[in-house]
Formats: sequence, structure tokens, C-alpha cells
Amino acid sequence: MTTLSVIVPCYNISGYIADTVTGLVNNARDDFEFIFVEDCSKDDTPEALAALAPGLPNSSVVRHEQNKGLASARNTGLDRATGRFITFLDGDDWLGPGHLTGLVDAIERLGVDFVRTDHVQVTGVDRMLERAPEGRRNEVLDPRSSILPIGETSMVDYPYAWAGIYDARLLERGMLRFTDGLRTAEDRPWIWQLHRLAESYAVVSLHGIFYRRGVATSLTQIGDARQLDFIRAFEQVLSEVREDPEAARLLPKAIRSYSVVIAHQLMERGRFERPLARKLDEMTRNALRRISADELDKALVGLDDERRSILRKAAA
Repeated sequence: MTTLSVIVPCYNISGYIADTVTGLVNNARDDFEFIFVEDCSKDDTPEALAALAPGLPNSSVVRHEQNKGLASARNTGLDRATGRFITFLDGDDWLGPGHLTGLVDAIERLGVDFVRTDHVQVTGVDRMLERAPEGRRNEVLDPRSSILPIGETSMVDYPYAWAGIYDARLLERGMLRFTDGLRTAEDRPWIWQLHRLAESYAVVSLHGIFYRRGVATSLTQIGDARQLDFIRAFEQVLSEVREDPEAARLLPKAIRSYSVVIAHQLMERGRFERPLARKLDEMTRNALRRISADELDKALVGLDDERRSILRKAAA
């Protein structure tokens, strides 16, 4: 029986994949499988995978005939996963030795639907530990208990799919899959669904995930139309939260998270070409106008003056 399936989407990461595979080799076990999804890269990623993957036990490479984006690549991996548990790793990141065994040990010991972890952010030669924003560690928690408070960073603001391990039974219960076609913010509806619908989770202090910041090919560094998918992602969040039995309690948090991302994108609009910047302005204006003035007021309590001003101006 396969204990763990590791899903690794890969797109234009030929310069990093050797580190990624080496980290996985240092985590390999006979009961682990590694599924690389090559998302129709334009660089030498396919060739690099063809050379490196055979050195990793129980690994396979699935190739997309056309680029589908991170959400769909992860779903392709989920379709092929056979493990009791599932985790993710982006193709330009890497793991420290023993990290995957630590994940499996944690979820088996705690008996929860999913486990979340800290990670190490890597920028050039600098490394900084980023703690998951939940102080309760190594105990069984209700996922809903970590959605609020509204005005502080919570676990739904820490959406990284690769920072954790998930019981494969969640797939049967309508969770774990990503919204096909989302090119960015694909993890926002995903993390909200987990915290609203799963029954139990835990946070553990594992520090074996190394997340590269500032990668030139990362969407966070590119100002193109794919960035605007954050609007579709958050509109899905708001739509689903409005149908939740606790909508009155949870909706202000969802609106605040959406508003913070809108403000960030507007503050960074200079990286977009003018036609796309105008489209960003139009789409965010329409998004904010779909939120009632009362809902927006509740969500923005305590937000700093600069972002409040940007959002008020955008909604006018």
C-alpha cells in the first residue's frame, strides 16, 4: 500500500528541478510515490525531468499537451494519486531530509483530516522561518476555529497547499481538488473549503519546506492577465461563504482577505501594461461594488489608512 503521494507541478523550472529532486530522494521511502506533472514548459524542464526522475524511486512524470496552470496540474496529480495521504510541492522548492516522514508521523499520531506546518522562506542566500498563524501546536483542532479573527492573520490567510499533509479521504468528501483554470490564487478557495468543511486538523512545527521567493518565472513576479484570476478565486470564496450556515460570522473575514489582496494588487499596478492596469481597475471596482457598504465597513475596521483609502477610492 502507498502511504504518501507527493504531487509536484512543474513549469519552466529547469534551473531548480535538480534541487527539488535531490530533496525528494533524501525523503524517499518504499511506500511513498512521487508524481511530477509537467505543464507544457517552454524551457528544458521536460528534458531535466527525463534525466532526473529515474533516480527517484516510485516516481512518474505526467505531461500536459498544453499549459493548464497550477490548479489543473495539481488536479492531474490528484487523479493519479494512490496514497492514503497526499502532499504537494512546487517544482522550484525543495525539502529537507526526513520532512515527509515527519508529516506522515504527525497525521498518523494525531488522527486528523489534515496537518499544517511552518516553512522556510528563501530569498537569494537569506532564509527566514515563516510560522503558520496558529499558536496551538500538536493538538486536534476544529478547522473553523482557525478562520477568525477578522483583523488578524489566520490560517485561511496561510493558504500554501505544500505546507501540510492531507488524508486522501477528503477527496471523496468533495475537498482537496482545485478550481480548474485558475492561474493564481488557486489556493484561496481551496483553503477556505478545508477550514469550513473538514472535521479536524492540527498544526505542527516542522521546518523542512524551503520556499523560494523572487523566482523570475513565478506568477508573483509577472504582471500579466493571469494575475487577475485572483478576482475569480475570491468571488468563489465569497459565494461559498455566503451559503455557509455561519455566513454572518465568517463573511467579514472573507471580505477583508479579498480587500487586502485587492489593495495589494492596486498598489502594485505599475507592473502591468496600461490596458491591463485599466482592466484591473475596472474589475476591482466592480468587485468592491458587489459588496454592500455595510459589509465593507465591517471588514475594513482596523485596516491601515493607506489601504482603506485605496479601497474607498477604487469602489467610488
